[in-house]
Amino acid sequence: MDKVRLDKWLWAARFFKTRTLAKEAIAGGKVKIGGQRAKPSRDVATGTILEIQQGWDARTVEILALSEQRRGAPEAALLYRESEDSLRQREARAEARRLARDHENRPGQRPSKKQRRMIHQFLEDHNSPGD
Repeated sequence: MDKVRLDKWLWAARFFKTRTLAKEAIAGGKVKIGGQRAKPSRDVATGTILEIQQGWDARTVEILALSEQRRGAPEAALLYRESEDSLRQREARAEARRLARDHENRPGQRPSKKQRRMIHQFLEDHNSPGD
């Protein structure tokens, strides 16, 4: 096998759960080949560099092997190699998100029934039309 459709390879390499999701991501510009947008039917070969944006994460991967069949995660991981720079940036962004989440001001628990009544009473008193 010399070439495989881009959407099939992304599905087989387990970047997306379904081929439909892979097609939508490609059509939405979330997958680039050499910095250029691609079509789902584009053929990819070994050595191709892909830029894949998934949610908060961006990856730059090189295709090492081709497959049209979806296998287990350990086998799928052998189909590509993520660049060191991409891996460092992804880990740094994940750490930044974790630190930001730690500093969010969230209550430790839900208000009790009595506290909810007090909140509702406060809002009624301060949002009345007579003010």
